[in-house]
Amino acid sequence: MDLKAKLEYAVSMTCSSCVDAVKKVVGCHPEITNYAIDLEKQQVVVDSCLSANEVKNLLESTGLKAALVGIGSTLDKGHLGAAVVELRGSLIKGVIRMVQLTKDLCLIDGTVEGLPPGQHALNVHTYGDLTNGCESCGDHFNPNGSRHGRQDEQIRHVGDLGNIEADPNGKARFRFTDNYLKVHAVIGRSLVIHENPDDFASEDGNSGKGIACAIIARSSGLFQNPKRFCACDGISIWEERNVPDAGSGRSQKGST
Repeated sequence: MDLKAKLEYAVSMTCSSCVDAVKKVVGCHPEITNYAIDLEKQQVVVDSCLSANEVKNLLESTGLKAALVGIGSTLDKGHLGAAVVELRGSLIKGVIRMVQLTKDLCLIDGTVEGLPPGQHALNVHTYGDLTNGCESCGDHFNPNGSRHGRQDEQIRHVGDLGNIEADPNGKARFRFTDNYLKVHAVIGRSLVIHENPDDFASEDGNSGKGIACAIIARSSGLFQNPKRFCACDGISIWEERNVPDAGSGRSQKGST
């Protein structure tokens, strides 16, 4: 299965030497099949089966700052939808991205840290309600009234995404495609990581309580996010990831 996505980054390039440095790292990488660099727009676009974070780290190995600003398909010219899930718990943190590659193929790409080592069920749940944490997210998303099943089965809940596995350090990296999940249908719902693996033996998979969850939010598609500074406080897109979302910590304006 082709897991390539088209990834758009803002990169803090200021001169031709910066462009040369970016060309050096992306042009020879075996898992980057196509790229475009625009110095004036401070923009780098790549086609790759690497995760968004892996490409960002590759770009930043040049000493420049990079931030993902758009994601889309290499298989379809139109933007079919993209979403992001940001886990911001005290212990479990991570980012999971969903990209509709074609009308029948969704890419799920994530990195999560702070998990207990071992397997954990990953499911889309019906409600984007975090009032009582994961308990208020409802049941697995199941618009067709199907039985619970494995991710590769033809009959299953749409929200059944199988298991992910955390290494001995508690980090889980995963990247897979799904033929049932549609990004437009799950935005506003929730993604839940459970304490135990899914054994596929009952309607809830016997996977235990949710230990991490977040709302699935719409994400920018390719060339849809021209922002480089926050209008309210002047924080640059590259510095924004290092400051709080709100409060006095944002009062320190970023330099240009």
